[in-house]
Amino acid sequence: METRTLAPAAILGDLTALADATRSRMLLLLDRNELMVSELCAILQLPQSTVSRHLKTLADASWVTSRRDGTSRYYALALEDREPATRRLWALLREQVSSTPGADQDARRLKGTLARRQSKSEEFFESAAGQWDKLREDLFGAASHLQTLPALLDDEWVVGDLGCGTGQVAAALAPFVGRVIAVDRSGEMLQAARRRLRTLRNVEVKRGDLEALPIVDAELDVASLLLVLHHLPDPAAALAEAARVLKPGGRLLIADMLPHDHEEYRQQMGHVWLGFSAEQLTRLLESAGFTRIRVTGLPPAADVKGPALFAASARKP
Repeated sequence: METRTLAPAAILGDLTALADATRSRMLLLLDRNELMVSELCAILQLPQSTVSRHLKTLADASWVTSRRDGTSRYYALALEDREPATRRLWALLREQVSSTPGADQDARRLKGTLARRQSKSEEFFESAAGQWDKLREDLFGAASHLQTLPALLDDEWVVGDLGCGTGQVAAALAPFVGRVIAVDRSGEMLQAARRRLRTLRNVEVKRGDLEALPIVDAELDVASLLLVLHHLPDPAAALAEAARVLKPGGRLLIADMLPHDHEEYRQQMGHVWLGFSAEQLTRLLESAGFTRIRVTGLPPAADVKGPALFAASARKP
């Protein structure tokens, strides 16, 4: 087996960089954790100018690497791309330096430095707890806590967005699953959906009735009916169709309104049903052959005008 060795010049360069006791202690610290200059100053009890000078020497010899995080710069030991002989040299030096009194003191101060980092983070959360939701909303948007949840989906799933409307749900799901089939019977809605979904290659938009879906048997892993059932004259037929197009073990997700008395919705928005109770929906799902049915009322937001909603899930045996 061929053993790679360092050229004499490289060996001398490494020995020169490591010959100073302070630089060796510094490398031992950076082997354990990324640290900022100010943290190295506190641990080594040296002025910033001295620490910066030693860091430059180590960086010039490719012993340390750095990364910027905002206005801060963190330094770490760089061994990944070094020759095996260099790694052996460092292993030998680390063993020797670790046993010195100075290194022991450094390790104790390092522990305190890392504890202060954690304490600073905890202090922030303690002070921000009362306004955390508002702070996060201002930084990332009101729905940021929900936008990552689709990553829980299997990236090979075929999902049916049944009653897709303008394609909002299909657009949200498409980056996380294998394929989305979006179905609606309204030509105007489908035009809007196609505009929204035109750049998503894994979305197929189809026109059809939910009581007679343009989808073959057992094609879907998941089907969703989101704020759709209350528009349908025959919800039972739509649920039976959802069962037909789901694979065995496939899941159905429903969101809709709980019972309400907004009769004006019939004229204003074409609602056929004024919501569904948990018992009513459970009977419909059982009749369609679904099992493991769960219906959960959703807490209404303070600024909404519509009826309270529920989320329901069920499985095809």
